[in-house]
Amino acid sequence: MYTSLNNTLNKKTKFIDLGLMDYKQAWDYQTTLFQSILDVKAANRTSSQPLATSNFLIFCEHPHVYTLGKSGDEQNLLLKKEDLHTIDATYYHINRGGDITYHGPGQLVVYPVMDLENFFTDIHKYMRLLEEAVIQTLEEFGIKSGRINGLTGVWLDYENEKQARKICALGVKTSRWVTMHGLAFNVNANLNYFANIVPCGIADKAVTSMEKELSAIQDFVLVKTVLKKKLADVFEMEVF
Repeated sequence: MYTSLNNTLNKKTKFIDLGLMDYKQAWDYQTTLFQSILDVKAANRTSSQPLATSNFLIFCEHPHVYTLGKSGDEQNLLLKKEDLHTIDATYYHINRGGDITYHGPGQLVVYPVMDLENFFTDIHKYMRLLEEAVIQTLEEFGIKSGRINGLTGVWLDYENEKQARKICALGVKTSRWVTMHGLAFNVNANLNYFANIVPCGIADKAVTSMEKELSAIQDFVLVKTVLKKKLADVFEMEVF
C-alpha cells in the first residue's frame, strides 16, 4: 500500500485553458503534468524534506473524436474506424475508466490533474464532487440535474428512467491519488455524433446538451467561468 510522505498540503491549483486542441496533444500534455506530480511524490518517499505537489485544472475543447476507456467494449463504436474520416473524426483507446464517449467543439472538457492527498483520499468523493460542480453550474442556468444510482455522470430527468438524458460524462484515471482525464460537459456540442456510438456503453439512455435543453446556443465563455468557480468551491481549491 502506498503511504504518503507529503506533509505539505497544497490546495493551490493552476488553471490552464488550452482552447481547441487535438485530443492526442492534450492527452500528452496532461500525461506530462500527471507524471511530474508522481515524480515529486516518488522523490518525497526518500526525502527528509518532502516537497509540496502541484495541482492543475485544465479546460479545453477537442475536434471530433471518440475515446474508449481501458475496459470499454470496442463494439460500442458503431462506425467502422476506416470510415471515421468521412465525419472528420478520430478514435483513441485510452487509459481512463469508463466506456466510449465523444468529444467535439462546443463540449467543455475538464481535466483535473491533481494530487488528491492535498484535498482528501476518496475516489468516490472525487467523482461525486466533479458531478456536483456541473449540477451547480446547470442550476445557475435554470436547468435541474442530478445523479442516477449506479451510473456516473450528470443527468436530466434523472428520476424518470425512460426520459433520463445525460448531459455530462465522467471518466478518470488515478495513480497514487494523482488524477487525470475528467469530465465532458455538453454545452453546444453537436449531438448527432453520439449516434455513432453507444454512449458510455448505455444503450437505453439519451444524450443532451445545454443548447438543446434551452433551445439556444449558450455563451461558452460564461459557462466556463461558472464551472471554474463551482469546481474551485466544491474542492476548496485556491485557483490561480
